[in-house]
Amino acid sequence: MTWTRSETETVTADDGAGLWAHRSGRGEEPLVLCHGGPGLWDMFEDVAGLLGDLASVVRWDQRGCGRSDPRDGPWTSERAVADLDAVRGHFGLERMTLLGHSWGAQLALSYALAHPERVRALVYVSGTGIGPDADWHAAYLHNFRTRLAESPELHARWSELTDRRPQLSEAEARESAVLQWSVEFEERERALEHAGRMADPWFGVNFGCNQAFNAERKRIWGTPDLYDRCRALDLPVVIVDGVADIRPRTAVDSLERALPRVRRVVLPEAGHLPWVEDPAGFRQAVATVW
Repeated sequence: MTWTRSETETVTADDGAGLWAHRSGRGEEPLVLCHGGPGLWDMFEDVAGLLGDLASVVRWDQRGCGRSDPRDGPWTSERAVADLDAVRGHFGLERMTLLGHSWGAQLALSYALAHPERVRALVYVSGTGIGPDADWHAAYLHNFRTRLAESPELHARWSELTDRRPQLSEAEARESAVLQWSVEFEERERALEHAGRMADPWFGVNFGCNQAFNAERKRIWGTPDLYDRCRALDLPVVIVDGVADIRPRTAVDSLERALPRVRRVVLPEAGHLPWVEDPAGFRQAVATVW
């Protein structure tokens, strides 16, 4: 199937939830993108443009987030996998390449483990592996605070907004997010600019969704069963990392060791959103799955 148009559609999940989705590109192979968060929305317009000649690209907003129906969950991996399958079915895809970023990498991996027959290949971008949070979270918090503290003025403003979070205006909530996301970029002189683009358009963070999925990950990630399922996953997987990601890349070693068919690409001049700071390197890494 080849798409030559850009279309926005509503996908209806099996429980009636409406999910915003968009398809574009002119490539032969279907590529479905899973955004990060949890609780954010699709920020992959640049990625769709970057890969549109290689694939027919589907982007979507996860349940209760962004442009999808504002409903309260349920937020579980099982429900998120079912929603992703509804997107696949809506566009008539028998098999697809999945690309997931950050939390979306976890979702894409969960889908591939549940439905390997429906996945041609997996691109796992800036995830945190399959080990427990103890493998990476303390180091992430240290790196986050260290990088934000490089600018005392921005750190003070972010702390002020964070302390007032339940009472923030929409403009202040966006400002707080941009300040927080600015730590994700290696290119420090343009970090606020890059983070501002992430927040344009702004839909608001779904903190309930974020907390539910993070709590679930702490309960079920890092189990022997998860390692065993990854060892049995007979799919080509490309892991893409930015070396300057403040989440320690060693956390992803657990996944790399478990997968039987894996290639890993580490981009030396990129942070958590590698397509922003090294688009050519990112495209080259992803193109290896075709």
